[in-house]
Amino acid sequence: MLRISLRDGEALVVNGAMLRAKGRTELVIENKVALLRGREIMAPEEATTTARRLYYATMMAYLGDQPEAHKNQVIDELTLLIPAMASDEGRAACVRFARQVAEGSYYRALTTCRALIEFEDAATAPANEAA
Repeated sequence: MLRISLRDGEALVVNGAMLRAKGRTELVIENKVALLRGREIMAPEEATTTARRLYYATMMAYLGDQPEAHKNQVIDELTLLIPAMASDEGRAACVRFARQVAEGSYYRALTTCRALIEFEDAATAPANEAA
């Protein structure tokens, strides 16, 4: 059982359906569902870097009813991201992410992918500051 509290206007995606709270709302989830809270949802136009495209493809695999349809994009983006990871910690997170996707643990993979976005941002920050 999972208990979720939503603020007024907060979004929640459950098995691909977008829900929005009207007033303060408390939900109890009693079975297995694919869900993301508003702050975990990425719009397509936000997928502007390799790690963000990886997150978006993983999110679609997690929420959709056919995760295999998005697996090729996940693999393609991960293949591009691994060489771009400057730190051992970033490359280890890529390996962890790949294992989680292979196991079908997409929600955990999304959590790891948020860390990959941070690694990517840190790696590109010096380039952005020089521009």
